[in-house]
Amino acid sequence: MNWMLLWIILTGLVGGVSAVVVFGNRRWRSATRQMYEKLSAGRRSVSPTSYDPAELAGLPEPVKRYFEAALEPGQPLIAAVEVAHVGTFNTGEDRPQWKPFRSRQRVVVQRPGFVWDARIALGPGLSVRVHDAYLAGEGILSASLLGWVTVLNMRSTPALAHGELLRFFAEAAWYPTALLPSQGVHWEPVDETSAQATLMDGGTTVTARFRFNPEGWIESVRAEDRGRAVKNEIVPTPWEGRWWNYETRNGMRLPIEGEVAWMLPDGPKPYWRGSITGLTYEFAE
Repeated sequence: MNWMLLWIILTGLVGGVSAVVVFGNRRWRSATRQMYEKLSAGRRSVSPTSYDPAELAGLPEPVKRYFEAALEPGQPLIAAVEVAHVGTFNTGEDRPQWKPFRSRQRVVVQRPGFVWDARIALGPGLSVRVHDAYLAGEGILSASLLGWVTVLNMRSTPALAHGELLRFFAEAAWYPTALLPSQGVHWEPVDETSAQATLMDGGTTVTARFRFNPEGWIESVRAEDRGRAVKNEIVPTPWEGRWWNYETRNGMRLPIEGEVAWMLPDGPKPYWRGSITGLTYEFAE
C-alpha cells in the first residue's frame, strides 16, 4: 500500500474517532445540564437555618453522640453541596473488574435530590459515562459508551426511586445536617451502637440502619431492600455503605473515604470505592 494512502486512511480514522468523542461529550454535558436544571427547580428552602442542640431531645443515644461529635451549636444547615470523587468501580458481574473513575455529584437537601455524573475508564481512550440521580421523586440510572452509545437507561419506577432515595440517605454523612429531625428524619433506637432512620419524600419511604463507631461517627449504613439492577430489572437486595477517615470541613466532621457493596448470599460484593477530593457547600439563609 502506498504510504501516503495509508497515512490518509489513518488520519481519517483518528478524525472520525475524535469526532465521536467530541459529539459524545457535548451530548452528555447537555443531558447533565438538563438534570441540574430539574434538580434546582425542585429546591425548597431549608428551615431552621442553623443547628440547635435542643432538637436532639428524645433521640437514641448513639444518634445524640453522633450529632454532638459531628456538629457545633449554631452550625448553619446545609442547603446544597457539590462533591468531587475519585476511586474505582467494579464493572464485573461474575468476577471483579475494578476500573478507575472520576465524578462530580450535586446534592440538594430540600426537596431531597442529587445528580451523580461519573466517567469510568474502561481502557485507553474508552470510557463509559454514568448518571445516577434522584430528581423530584424520580430515580434515574443511565450509562453511555463515550457519552454517545446508550448501554443502560432505567427510570420512572417506584423501585428505582426507592433505591436512589436510599443512596441520598446513606450519603448524608457528607451533608450531616440533613439527618437532623428538623429535616424530616425519624430515628428509632436499635442498640448501643446503632439506630434505625426513616425518611419520606412524596410517595417514597426509605429506612436504613446507621451504625456508629466508638468516636461517635457513622461507620456504616445498611438497607435490606435497595434495588439492584440485574439484567434491566430492579431486584431488592441488602446493601451497605461503609465510611471512614473523618476530617473537619466547614466546622463539620465528615468521612473522606468509603466503600459500597451489595450484601449477597455468598458474601459482600463491593462495587464502589472512593475518596472525596472536593466539597463545596451552600448553607441555608
